[in-house]
Amino acid sequence: MTGHFQKIRKTFAYRIFSAFIAFAFSFSYIVPPVYAQGISPTVMNLPVPGTLVPLTPGFTPARIIGMTLYADNPLMFDFMVDPGETTLSEQALQDESLTLVKYFLASLTVPAEKLWVNLSPYENDKIVPQEFGQTEMGAELLAQDYMLKQLTASLMNPEDELGKKFWDRVYEKARKTFGTTEIPMNTFNKIWILPEKAVVYADGLNAFVIDSRLKVLMEEDYLALEHHSAEHPEAASKDVASGISSAIIKEVLLPEIEKEVNEGKTFAKLRQIYNSLILAAWYKQNLRESLLGQVYADKAKTGGLTVEDKETTQKIYLN
Repeated sequence: MTGHFQKIRKTFAYRIFSAFIAFAFSFSYIVPPVYAQGISPTVMNLPVPGTLVPLTPGFTPARIIGMTLYADNPLMFDFMVDPGETTLSEQALQDESLTLVKYFLASLTVPAEKLWVNLSPYENDKIVPQEFGQTEMGAELLAQDYMLKQLTASLMNPEDELGKKFWDRVYEKARKTFGTTEIPMNTFNKIWILPEKAVVYADGLNAFVIDSRLKVLMEEDYLALEHHSAEHPEAASKDVASGISSAIIKEVLLPEIEKEVNEGKTFAKLRQIYNSLILAAWYKQNLRESLLGQVYADKAKTGGLTVEDKETTQKIYLN
């Protein structure tokens, strides 16, 4: 059963349960001087490479905001869904709510160490864990990782205002450091999206997500960089150039990406999934000894949660 809320009332005086959700919930973006690899526009309706993905206005999607448990029936839940700024019909909202519940169940049954995706072209053996990749949640997260690539490539477009600012800063720094702007830019950087904040109000058999935020940060993709250097020995001397681009990506682009991740429409699915994941994490931490916790939590029982096309994640990666 799913209830629909417009907003959580602001008069709650419940004790706050606050925790950093330390799951391996991360995305990576390797930034070469080209757009992301090819993909068919028919795979989850993702844009083709080279499509400029703009920053979008703030948008609040439908999302699970709370749940009610039943002491006399540990397999029964009421999920409360805020429709956000959607204009869905009642039936469409029910369908969307069912998808959000599936995200919760996937987060509950898939072990934390397998809740990750990685669309790195140099780590094709680490795209997504097999069981997780066949769930709707896993496929959606991989699609969001693809959108992260597209967005970052778009923000680096020199014909865009932000992209021009980025490249002006890169060339200015290169000129000061090397005395020239003629430096190779075949270096690689990695962008991660990680949980930053998750706050849950808990009162008896009720739990409500009242705050959440994702953090965008950079970390060099050491495996990809090592692979790249092995094939191109001259690239090993480009660490300084890599540092220049990394520093300016962090200064100029990352604030805009983080804002888009937490507020924009492009990553609405990611925020929907994050809310469901937070509640699942709360359930695991507090109710692991319940009947459902014992037979379902971390058991990888993904039946009923999978995508129809089991090759979806491979299509996102290869096409």
